[in-house]
Formats: sequence, C-alpha cells, structure tokens
Amino acid sequence: MLPPHPVETIPGDPARGLLLICDHASNHVPNDLDRLGVPDHEYARHIAYDIGAAAVTRHLAAQLGVPAILTRFSRLIIDPNRGRADPTLVMRLSDGAIVPGNARIDEAGKQDRIRRFYQPFDAAIDAHVATAEATGVPPAILTLHSFTPYWRTVPRPWHVGILWDGDDRLSAPLIAGLRADPAGLTVGDNEPYGGGLPGDTIDRHALARGLRNALVEIRQDLIADEPGQVEWATRFAKLLRPLLP
Repeated sequence: MLPPHPVETIPGDPARGLLLICDHASNHVPNDLDRLGVPDHEYARHIAYDIGAAAVTRHLAAQLGVPAILTRFSRLIIDPNRGRADPTLVMRLSDGAIVPGNARIDEAGKQDRIRRFYQPFDAAIDAHVATAEATGVPPAILTLHSFTPYWRTVPRPWHVGILWDGDDRLSAPLIAGLRADPAGLTVGDNEPYGGGLPGDTIDRHALARGLRNALVEIRQDLIADEPGQVEWATRFAKLLRPLLP
C-alpha cells in the first residue's frame, strides 16, 4: 500500500478568488521516521502542529465554497512555512523539546524531506493558483495558523492576529473588521509575530505573484474545540465574503 499523500486538498470554486492554506494542519509522522524519537505527549503541543487551525480551515472552506490546501505531516519533519535556506526548516530543538530524529540530519536528509513533503505542498499550491488564474480571477491567499496563549509564562493578550508584509489589500480590511467585531476582540496587527518572513508560504506563493494575501493567527485556546472552531470560521466567512469577486 502506498503511503498517504502528504497534502490534503479540499475542492472549491476557483472563480471565488480565494485559496485557503493551513501549513501546520497535522501532527502526523510516517512510520519510517519512527516519531523522530520524540515522545508521544509532545505531539499534542504546538511544536508539532497548529492546534485547531485545520478544523477552522475546513469549516471556512465549506462556508465559502473555496478550495483549501492542508498539510498531512508534522512541522517537526520539515516546516513548509519556511524558506529552504531557513535554519529552522528542520528543527533540532523546539520550545524546549529535543528532536532526536533531526539532531544529525545532513543535507541529503533535508533534500529527501523536501522531496517527500515540502515540494508536494508547493506543487499543490501552484496547481490551485494556476487553475484559479485560468478562470480569470487571480486568487487571494489566506493562510491559517494558531498561537499559544502564553509564551514562556507571559500571557498573550491578542485573540487573533493578522500578519502581512508590504501588501495590505487583504489584511487591512480584515484587521478593521475584526476590531469592529461586537465581541470586543484584541486584534494584533503583525502581532504576535512579524509578517515579513523571507521564503515563507506567503512570500513564495502570494508576494512573488503580486496576489492579495494575509496570514491569520488565532489563539489556540479559542479554537481548541468544535464550537470555537465554527465560531471563528463563521466570523472570517462574514468578513471575507464582501472581499471576494
């Protein structure tokens, strides 16, 4: 039996003008990598995947009828939201957890993971963008992530953050809409992270093509269960509908 494809694709109408991407959707590691030597309990943490982000992506894709691309592999294997030259492409240590299976990885090992996991992810995005452009509607690209409520014991006050770099055609109306939400959300503008990461998914696939784009970061405790996931998908669907062709 062939191993499962490392990328999940959700069909949708390419003429809707939006492609959803979840870079850190899964904490799965294929059997031949032997869990990278990492204890099972670590795979429930943010170091292995973005908790809740995949479910929000699926709900949002269903509500808007747009395509989505999600990874089926853990970011501990290789991080598709990094450039190929980024030193954190394959993590040896992540938030205090040692990754033995990455400790002595050489260039040949990195290239093998790029071939098995990273390249299929890129190819899936390229194919969906080409399909959308063939309809005459270049797609906006929205990537969905989640972040921890605390970082090294320091509380993070934001409910959600929108990250962007240079092109705010999509990020600006999303930030404005979230800040006007009656729930009284604390919204980060390039918080809790900066938006400019050379070689990341947005850089490779949106900025390189001049496509509208934004990266969404939702606090993990808000989307840890299905009611929260549906709530946030519905919130973003309402904001995005007027922004689509």
